[in-house]
Amino acid sequence: RQRYADLIINPAVKETFVKRTLLVNTIREFLNSRGALEVDTPVLQSIPGGAAARPFITHHNALDIPFYLRIANELYLKRLIVGGFDGVYEFAKDFRNEGMDRTHNPEFTMLEFYVAYKDYNWMMNFTEKLLEKVANDVYSQTEVTIGEQKIDFKAPFKRIPIYEAIKDFTGIDISQMNEEELKKVCRDLHIHVEASMGKGKLVDAIFGEKCEKHFVQPTFITDYPMEMSPLTKKHRNKPGLVERFELFIVGREIANGFSELNDAEDQAERFKAQAVAKEAGDDEAMYYDADFIRALEYGMPPTGGCGIGIDRLVMLLTDSPNIRDVILFP
Repeated sequence: RQRYADLIINPAVKETFVKRTLLVNTIREFLNSRGALEVDTPVLQSIPGGAAARPFITHHNALDIPFYLRIANELYLKRLIVGGFDGVYEFAKDFRNEGMDRTHNPEFTMLEFYVAYKDYNWMMNFTEKLLEKVANDVYSQTEVTIGEQKIDFKAPFKRIPIYEAIKDFTGIDISQMNEEELKKVCRDLHIHVEASMGKGKLVDAIFGEKCEKHFVQPTFITDYPMEMSPLTKKHRNKPGLVERFELFIVGREIANGFSELNDAEDQAERFKAQAVAKEAGDDEAMYYDADFIRALEYGMPPTGGCGIGIDRLVMLLTDSPNIRDVILFP
């Protein structure tokens, strides 16, 4: 709460923030050197989109309408891909009106980047090379000590489908289960269930409770059920799944990426399903964004996208136990 005093008294605190800037500069140079364009997108939005989260709401006096602080910049960056840019990125301040704990702060920094004519396989390769470069630039090696663990950022990282991971750690194959069957599994595993939770949230809860903590070395979890990923393209070979990955390191989610959904009709149906979930009490479900649908109707090329939580990445690479330790003024 008095960061100025903290910086004066504790040299190690200052060093954390020097490393944070070095990390951000490395990422920026990596993306720039590969032809990506850094852009700015709106923080105040009439419809918050691009993630499943509860927004902060404010009021625009002159227009007399509500506005929302952005929960993500995804949909605006994809509009730029529609507009003809081949690769764009933004270091964005995002805001989510949710609980606080050691890995969540209501205001946080997210890097998102999108590249046309790529898919999630290419994006996993790109992301692991980016993180290998970050570790090398910050520590002059790919092996970093985090707590009592030595974490190796040398690419390639392991890749495991989410249903396979759940089966490995629970012994249960949930891949063909419906909502009621998943609720029973949650109850059997002593995982809290709410009435508003659909299939996607139930799978997420099982994975979060029983699997996440086991992924210490960098691991991509892939091929999520469609209900968990309303903005992701359907899997080319596996019905009911989408082409999505999340990167876990030391049991924490660090990155999230997709083959981006570019079918306007499919996206409209997914938004409608989210609206139904919102009506049923899911206050994190997405809003229907008609302008984004219109953008997709103009035509978005096949695109790969990824978001990396900068605060969590800094926590990881500076071995900081709390997100408040890596934000100058949390």
